[in-house]
Amino acid sequence: MNSAHLVVFAPVDNTARVHAVVRRLSDAIALGLLGDGEQLPSETDLAAHLGVSTVTLREALMALRQQGLIETRRGRGGGSFVRAPARPFDLDERLRSLSAEELRDLGDHYAAIAGAAARLAALRSLPGDVRRLRRSLAELSGADAGAGTCRLDGRLHLEVAAASQSGRLTREEIRLQAEIGPLVWAVHDLPDRRGRVGAEHAAIVDAIGAADDARARDVAESHVLDAVERLIERRLAL
Repeated sequence: MNSAHLVVFAPVDNTARVHAVVRRLSDAIALGLLGDGEQLPSETDLAAHLGVSTVTLREALMALRQQGLIETRRGRGGGSFVRAPARPFDLDERLRSLSAEELRDLGDHYAAIAGAAARLAALRSLPGDVRRLRRSLAELSGADAGAGTCRLDGRLHLEVAAASQSGRLTREEIRLQAEIGPLVWAVHDLPDRRGRVGAEHAAIVDAIGAADDARARDVAESHVLDAVERLIERRLAL
């Protein structure tokens, strides 16, 4: 399972699980993290990945079929398959489902996790970890805007968490990316943000490579908080 799928299929929270599964998968499809025609895991496997019952999952899949985002084929070679939406991810529509207070709370949590992961990565990363980070950074800087950038952005942050050598921080990074990642990535992909975001990514990787744990933490935290402040401003303007 690649890094995008680790995020998409991470367990959902305990509240309104059908809605959470629908929102998770519809965001992933709209962002292109799940590609047109891609087959989803079996109902049993997908329910286990998401931490929900098969009954909950079937309700969510039914809602997604009604929205035209997946189709289910019967018989040999059957299953549930992604159908790319006619319109792209709508940031403003997605923001309307969250209050400014919820966004700030999510941002504070995510910044704390991202900062801790970057600090420990600076202290614990191996040469191979840093090489992977620099390779992902180069791919990200050369990527076109859109789904490809979103996947690479998320992958870079997962690699930072993995370089911290903390399984709990890595799992929390995966969970938070699934919850707020689509919003952060959408903001990062705005034309007036791309240059700044690229410089922040490079600063995080450079600080990790230089074993500068304080700077790695500070840049990673501000990287998340700046994006969330932009989201809050946009939400209040709606």
